[in-house]
Amino acid sequence: MDISEVAKTSGVPASTLRFYEEKGLIQSIGRKGLRRLFNVNVLQRLALISLGRSAGLSLDEIGKMFTPEGPEIDRALLLAKAGELDNKIKELTAIRDNLRHTAACTAPNHFECPTFLRLLRIAEKNQLRQRNKSGENNSRRSVRKT
Repeated sequence: MDISEVAKTSGVPASTLRFYEEKGLIQSIGRKGLRRLFNVNVLQRLALISLGRSAGLSLDEIGKMFTPEGPEIDRALLLAKAGELDNKIKELTAIRDNLRHTAACTAPNHFECPTFLRLLRIAEKNQLRQRNKSGENNSRRSVRKT
């Protein structure tokens, strides 16, 4: 299949296919003129990449699962990601429930409503967590540059 066929069949833009090839996630098997050619099994790899990305895996984490012998799924990593998703689902469910309550709350002022105040505390924790994550990422970047 040439790159345009792969892009059309998979729904993955040709630019992304080229990027995935640069990262070593997929391999072309040759060229037809200027167009890259891929084996049909690239569609299965692209599906695995898509599934991994949907689960929150990085491209590097996904790349480690592709070996010369074929995909080797890292079960421990999948279990860890499933745990992260469970936590996120609980968090989002609580936020949804609190938003619904706040919308229907009969308190004269939302700041008098314990449920609304709990929602604000959750938002504060998320804000702090994001700030700490970006601080970690910035410190990692500065370490790499030096």
